[in-house]
Amino acid sequence: MLSKFLLAFSAAALISCNSCSPGDSANQEPDPELPNLPPVETKEANTKYKPAFEGQTRVAGMKTATALDIKVISEALVNPWGITALPDGRLLITEKGGTMRIATTAGELSAPIIGLPAVNSNGQGGLLGLTVDPDFNSNRMVYWVFAENISGGTLTAVAKGKLAADEKSIENPLVIYRATPAFAGTLHYGGRIVFDGGGNLFVSTGERSNLETRPKAQDLGTGLGKIVHITKEGKAVAGNPFAGTAGAMQENYSYGHRNVQGLAIHPETGDLWENEFGPRGGDEVNRIQAGKNYGWPTITYGLEYSGDSINNGLTQQDGLEQPVYYWDPVVSPSGMTFYSGDLIPEWKNNLFIGCLSGSHIARLRIENNKVVGEERLLADQQQRFRDIAQGKDGALYAVCDGAHGRLYRIGKK
Repeated sequence: MLSKFLLAFSAAALISCNSCSPGDSANQEPDPELPNLPPVETKEANTKYKPAFEGQTRVAGMKTATALDIKVISEALVNPWGITALPDGRLLITEKGGTMRIATTAGELSAPIIGLPAVNSNGQGGLLGLTVDPDFNSNRMVYWVFAENISGGTLTAVAKGKLAADEKSIENPLVIYRATPAFAGTLHYGGRIVFDGGGNLFVSTGERSNLETRPKAQDLGTGLGKIVHITKEGKAVAGNPFAGTAGAMQENYSYGHRNVQGLAIHPETGDLWENEFGPRGGDEVNRIQAGKNYGWPTITYGLEYSGDSINNGLTQQDGLEQPVYYWDPVVSPSGMTFYSGDLIPEWKNNLFIGCLSGSHIARLRIENNKVVGEERLLADQQQRFRDIAQGKDGALYAVCDGAHGRLYRIGKK
């Protein structure tokens, strides 16, 4: 547990826990080269399902050796959802209701940035994930995901626009992609967006949760329950895996997903990784390969919320990908990032995931595409961590759900 709690600073409402221990692992001296603590999950699983391979769940625990400097630098965000670093080191943040904010690394917030298309912020909708153009310094272009009202219901949409020179508005916003069909519901929009290494975009969607829409995760003729690969104009990237497949949407890159709220590119391999919500149990981390089927709802390590099994409890099937890692009970994984900085060397290439119901930041150590260690950071804060990004200074910055949403800086002491 973090040993020292928040100290109030009157001028900037800055809350600091500079002498905090980073996690809630047992009091053992860890070997930084070998995760050797008990698994961090101690609660009983919802299911009796057996993992497909050793280390697929409840892997060995680990503990960061570096003394961390953990600060809440703002509590003035309104339901923040996505965060990304700008080239100058400041942070661009989406708020669920339909505005963006710019934050300094000291926690100073801009006025809400306006001019974006209207969002449906009911339920799990709203203004969701975002990223900035690799050439932002010259073109000032921003890309974002949102829940859009159209005829027939709502859907996951992607838009782009230019951040005005005065940083008060988004200019000439344009919707470039819609994950059809629309559905009259407000759940499971997915909502993350990242650039690949070639100037194109990966975008995650959800299958909209309902029993009626759930099978569409397996239907290549829809954009539901997919990761799509599009150009900056919203077109299918040349060479996408289903080019030429009759009836398939050409934008689709992988399928069989439930609700993907985390996307990240591995800094060394360039591989795309994702996380997605399971139902009652079965939250997943996957390494995404073009054209692969990730199983939902045919296979899962979770249960219906009622406690009933899904598809007779099937967890494995030929031709369907196994998750690299899963949690049971759930942690509700959301935004994530790989650490590539030099500030905390032991974190190099580790995956950091904001967890909502889990109320912590999960740190996963990955070797040879398998999870070999897990740590829970900031668990004592009891916050719903919605997204996390690496800053230009090598620190991590995380945003939390809520009308007084917190912005954390996690750096080296």
